[in-house]
Amino acid sequence: MTNLQQRLLSALIFIPILILVIWFDQPISWLTLGATIWAIIALVEFFKLVKNYDKRVEPLTFIGIVWAAALLCGPHFPSYISQLTIFTGGAIITLIWLIFKKNKESAFLSWAWTIAGVTYTGLLLSYLIALRLLPDGRDWVFLALFATFASDSMAYFIGSLLGKRRLAPSISPSKTWEGAIGGVLGGVAISLLVVFFFDLPVSWPVTIILGALISIVGQSGDLVESIFKRNVSAKDSGRTVPGHGGCLDRMDSVVFAVILVYFYVKLTIA
Repeated sequence: MTNLQQRLLSALIFIPILILVIWFDQPISWLTLGATIWAIIALVEFFKLVKNYDKRVEPLTFIGIVWAAALLCGPHFPSYISQLTIFTGGAIITLIWLIFKKNKESAFLSWAWTIAGVTYTGLLLSYLIALRLLPDGRDWVFLALFATFASDSMAYFIGSLLGKRRLAPSISPSKTWEGAIGGVLGGVAISLLVVFFFDLPVSWPVTIILGALISIVGQSGDLVESIFKRNVSAKDSGRTVPGHGGCLDRMDSVVFAVILVYFYVKLTIA
């Protein structure tokens, strides 16, 4: 199968499942369960990439998995157990754990990569759950995710067909300005459709700006992960999602977009 065929197959499989877990999120938070599983797989991919690149690094895998899962479930906890509390507790526990590690020479290096992985896959992705729990959260999640998916898809197709001028050659040589502009147009178009369909309390001008920003921060997140993969000499994080790579590869743009929409809702509506 070509890469495009694999991408289409993945979309046919994962998008209907995603719609169901977002729409029917009660009484069991299927979205939280799915996001936690996704984050754990992504974290394992993250640790594997780092270990393969630098044999000195020994991430605290088990503690990291528990820590990331706690952060994903954190928005459901009582208010006195905040994300800051969970993050701080995990940081202290992992620091104490270093005392018992045999390899003391690279202990802090291992701790730094552990906290980096948990922050990226656990803390940042937890905003998806926090967004879902806001008023009209289901609709806002659809806006963040599908505007991001549209941006990614349009950037891929427009870049493949018309791309000539490289966007960031030192980071990701295949990305072009034409693709980036196509991504922004795709993000705006789907944002307008989602706001209209769910009757979200956003004016059309604001929707256009929000859709463009979702695309821009999403593409920025993609470039950030490209930097990480260059740092560890890897092309993809895995093969979990055919045509896209691993679970870590599919988080890059989503987490940035979700955080943007979350703070927009919190500051202007909720």
